[in-house]
Amino acid sequence: MRIGIIGPTGAGKTLLSKKLAAYYHAKLIEQATEKNEYLPHFYKDKETFALLSQTAFYSSLFLSSILNKDNPNIVADETIFGNLAYTEILRLCGIMTATEAALTFSVSEDHMRRLPSYDLHIVLVRKEEELMEIVRKSSRPYEKDQDEYFEFVFGAYYDTVKRIFKNYKIPDSKILWLPVHDLNDDEEIKSIIAKIDAMQITTSR
Repeated sequence: MRIGIIGPTGAGKTLLSKKLAAYYHAKLIEQATEKNEYLPHFYKDKETFALLSQTAFYSSLFLSSILNKDNPNIVADETIFGNLAYTEILRLCGIMTATEAALTFSVSEDHMRRLPSYDLHIVLVRKEEELMEIVRKSSRPYEKDQDEYFEFVFGAYYDTVKRIFKNYKIPDSKILWLPVHDLNDDEEIKSIIAKIDAMQITTSR
């Protein structure tokens, strides 16, 4: 089964994807956030570096995805849909121009045509105040003192994701809106796996 996980910053995508990949004996596809050289610059000057940082994310994600396009058993800790949600949010808050966002969507759509679809999209759901607390405790120094930005992102994220899924005609039967709390809790992970298995997803291979 091909599983793609999305969620706002701090939701727990990396941790859950590792646990699910281990459980399902699947290939783990990771978005190299820490290796995005533009990200620290983005937080200092968002308008200048938004397009560059988003392009770096898309390029890295597309490369890892295309290299694993024939693998029927993967877990990805981010998908193009998740990145599109961030692009749209950056446009909504005036950080990216409409032209930059349109260019990013165009490139992403070309990428999607070259990749197999996911059998299941998991959206990690947390309350805004919980996400803010997680970000404030983040070990990434460049995310400090960015409350206004993150408040906008977290407030817009889930509605934006819903619109993205609707625009690209992703059926509800392939989307799991997953409230999470403590992904280090074995019982919570067991519950998540039970929810995934209960969906009886038909694989694309």
